[in-house]
Amino acid sequence: MAELLQHPEITRKACKELEEVVGKGNTLEEFHISKLHYLDAILKETLRLHPVAPQLVLRCPYTTQTISEYTIPKGSKVLFNVWAMQRDPEAWENPMKFQPERFMRDAGKGDYRGNNYSFLPFGSGRRVCPGIPLAEKMILYVVSTLLHFFEWNLPQGTTLDLSEKFGLVLKIQQPPIAIPIAKYSSLEHYL
Repeated sequence: MAELLQHPEITRKACKELEEVVGKGNTLEEFHISKLHYLDAILKETLRLHPVAPQLVLRCPYTTQTISEYTIPKGSKVLFNVWAMQRDPEAWENPMKFQPERFMRDAGKGDYRGNNYSFLPFGSGRRVCPGIPLAEKMILYVVSTLLHFFEWNLPQGTTLDLSEKFGLVLKIQQPPIAIPIAKYSSLEHYL
């Protein structure tokens, strides 16, 4: 939501997609989620720039491994810096720019299963997050519902600071404050 508050033009495109797929004033249903391609791209771009776990779980190889020209001795502690990998200018054009369209052009880059090492928001291999399908659907459902029924604004005279606070889980240093404005007057939409 913070990136959407920062980019109103992207929010407008997402709301337009919701109106086309769900219908103005209609309730969002689970079957709509697979048709929300732009919102899916927004989720992927958000996870690329702001991975929940900026460094994957520590790994220790049981045997000495050679990957490309690198030798990783048995028992080494290996930490994958997903935050840096997903902002690598060799893998991503304009890596610091919030640009959901990149996932519309190249759907293969948004594979959550960890087959593309420039995009690993849920890890990779045997230790990939088992909750990917649930997380993807729930995040899309919640964000889509919030966008479909409310217009979101920052308090007048404020700006949004997306500076991050590192830890096991990545957080925004200053949690954003947003003002929701109901799009519809009928209470049945909100119950």
